[in-house]
This record gives sequence, structure tokens and C-alpha cells, in this order.
Amino acid sequence: MTDATATRRTIRLMALTAGAVVANNYYNQPLLGELASTFAISQRQAAMIASWTQLGYATGLLLLLPLGDLLERRKAISVLMLLSCAMLICFAVAPGFPAVVILGALLGFVSVVPQFLPPMAAQLAPPGQAGRAIGTVMSGLLLGIILSRFVGGAVGGLFGWQSVYLIAAGLMLVLLVALRRSLPVMPPAYTGSYASLMRTLAGLVSRHGTLRRIALVAALQFGGFSLFWTTVIFQLGPEWGGRAPAMAGFLALAGAMGVLAAPYAGRLAESMPSRSVITVSGSLMSLAFLTMALGDGFFWLIPAVILLDLGMQVSHVSSMAEVLALEPAAASRLNTVYMVVRFLGGALGTLAGSQAWHYQGWIGVCALGLAVTLCALLVNHLGRGDKVKVKPAE
Repeated sequence: MTDATATRRTIRLMALTAGAVVANNYYNQPLLGELASTFAISQRQAAMIASWTQLGYATGLLLLLPLGDLLERRKAISVLMLLSCAMLICFAVAPGFPAVVILGALLGFVSVVPQFLPPMAAQLAPPGQAGRAIGTVMSGLLLGIILSRFVGGAVGGLFGWQSVYLIAAGLMLVLLVALRRSLPVMPPAYTGSYASLMRTLAGLVSRHGTLRRIALVAALQFGGFSLFWTTVIFQLGPEWGGRAPAMAGFLALAGAMGVLAAPYAGRLAESMPSRSVITVSGSLMSLAFLTMALGDGFFWLIPAVILLDLGMQVSHVSSMAEVLALEPAAASRLNTVYMVVRFLGGALGTLAGSQAWHYQGWIGVCALGLAVTLCALLVNHLGRGDKVKVKPAE
């Protein structure tokens, strides 16, 4: 086997791992109705499980992801995979609603492995192909997000929501073994203390207008994306009853078309500025919410989901590729800033979506999604993102 072939296989394994681990954060979305029944809580309370999982993930990104520049990454990934396995098992056997909210947050906190992988893929890639390597890993990550809803809805509907989490725990162990055999040792790029490492984050934000613009746009877009996937199960409930989780899962499959665009988005990022790509992809997301508002019934949701996921995935891949290229030696920290802001937007979108559903129903959800995606386009158009003279990473 040539070095190039081995590298491609390693990057594909990284893509599979990214998808499997990130799915841990999203299994709950098509299962919120089942979780509400299990713990005798309202739909609005059940949405807190999804929201706190995302908040936990954002916290993990802030506190753990910078370690990718400070620690040997293969060891850090191994520890996090073991912790993810433990949290999945604990979530499956949670005794009540308060415990499941806390465990959801902890599960999100340790499920940050997918964000360690794109900078590693860029480092392993042949010269001039970093964008494509990132696109490949992101394809796996995005497919994991989509299929998590399908698996969560379909498997949970057949065997109960606990089975989803127990199966996922076993998968973490299998992937851990495979990664230990395939990933190379990558010495850290930063030699200071953890405290000094964290202090450099503010400098990165201050130096890079592109980072600030892209992160804010990503937060708004992911907020719109999250509010849809949190509330669609409630919209399907009256029409499909007990089959609603399975239908939400099948609906998620329609979004898989967006994943096909991820590798091409990586190539676009090598030749086009992210601002142009975001304008097109963000417009698709706005069109998706307009389609949802004007249509009626399950089959109207299918083209809307295709547009929504396609816009989201293309925007995310091209944005990440540009962010990571700003200062390669600080890739994990740049990714930290971008992803923390993005997932805070997702968590707020989940909360806002549950409130919109509670007070205004589906039309309120569609109106809110349209508003935040249009705001993202405005920020992308007006926000600063000029190239700056980059001093060496600290």
C-alpha cells in the first residue's frame, strides 16, 4: 500500500469517526416525543434535552478543542472516545428527567472528537489538497448529523430510544481501536500552558475580521437549522402519531443530498472566497423556510429539507476551510472560536424554536427560521472580512 493510499484510507476513517461521534448529539431530536412520554414531561421540556446537549457541546468545544494545539491529538481523541462511550451508556439508563438533561450536556461536552479531525486531515493531505481533505471529513460529519436523525427515529421507534444509545456506545469502542491503529502521532504545535493557550483565543478573534464574520453567520444559519430539526417532530405528531419518529428519520434521509456537495464545497473553498459561497448557500436556506411556510403536509417538507441541508452543508464546509487557513499553526484554536460561536447559535435556535412552536405553531417556526437565515445573509454582506497581516501564531 502506497503512502497516498494509506493517507486516503485514514482520512476516510476520520470521516466515519466524525459522523459517528457527532451523531451522539443529535439522536435525541427525532426521539423528543418518546423522551417526553418516558419521563412524563411536556414537549417544551423535552426540547431542553436537545438544547442542553448542544450547550454542552459548545462548552466542550471551548474548553477541550484548543487542546488539539497543546496535546498529542491521538491520545486526546482516545480519551474522549472512551468518555463518550461511558456517557452514552449513562444516558440510556438515566433514572429521570433532571438526570437525562445533565447527562445530555455531559455527552455533548465530550463529543468534540469530530472537530479535532479537520485540522488533522488538512495536515495529512498532499500539498494543495487541504480543502478536499477537510471536505471529505466534513462529508462524514454531516452525514452523521443527518443519519443520526434517521437512525434515532427508525431504531428508536422499533426498539425504544435506549437501544439507540447503547448501540452508539459499542460503536465508539470499535472506532477507538481502528483510530489507534491508523492515526499517526502528531506532536503539538503549542508549547505553553493551558491558561496561556486559552488567552490566545482573544487575540485570534481580534486579528481576524474574516473569523468574526464567518462565525456570526454560522451561528445564525445553524440556529435556523437547529430550530427546524427540534420542532419538526412536533409538527409530524398530529398527522403520523406513533410513526412520527420514523417519519422524521426518513425525512432526514432527504437531506443526505446536501452531504454529496460537501467535497465540492471543499474544492470551491480552494478557489472562491467564502463570502460568495455563503451568499448562494444561505439563500437556499432562506428559500427552504419559505417553502415550508407556503406548503402543507409531509411531502412539502421534502424539497424544503433538501434545500435546507444543502445550503447548510455547503456553507459550513467552505467556512471551515477558510477559517482553518487563516493561521495553520493555530488551527485547533481557530476552529474553537468558529465552532463555539456556531453551536451557541444552534443552542439558542433550539430554545427559540421551541418557544415559537409553543406560542405560534408551525408558521411561527417557519417565520423565525426565515428571519434568522436572512439576517445571516445580511451579516455576510455587510460584515468585515478583509485580509489582515497575520503575525505568527502564539
